[in-house]
Amino acid sequence: MSGLKFQEELTRADVQTPIIFITAHGDIHMAVRAMKAGAVDFLAKPFRNQDVLDAVFEALERDRVRREKEVSNSALQERFATLTLREREVIARVAAGDLNKQIAAKLGLSEVTVKVHRANAMRKMRARSLAEMIRMIGLLGNTNGKAEPGAS
Repeated sequence: MSGLKFQEELTRADVQTPIIFITAHGDIHMAVRAMKAGAVDFLAKPFRNQDVLDAVFEALERDRVRREKEVSNSALQERFATLTLREREVIARVAAGDLNKQIAAKLGLSEVTVKVHRANAMRKMRARSLAEMIRMIGLLGNTNGKAEPGAS
């Protein structure tokens, strides 16, 4: 199996490990394909030792950042899972830009009840501000549908 095919298989299997290609028979087309598919680097032999070291350090840094994001998103999803359906509906409407009065009318609630649900959701999500809550909801909406606002 070629390195490019192996990279495709890893992607299909959702294995997220940094890849550095080292080859004696590479061409520009192969390098472009590898880099577009997420390779950290594509080194042609002969190469300098420093080039390999630089690529490895870059790969390690990218993987560290990816793992930190994964842990952060996981914690965010866990907090989102503690919200009631109504709290999810309210913060989804807040994130969409609706005012409390509009949310109350759309959901058939009083404005005070909307404020209570919004406050509870912010507390459970550990959001220090409305802007932070909206950012969190945006992040949840970009996690392959695992915890979309308004979902039950």
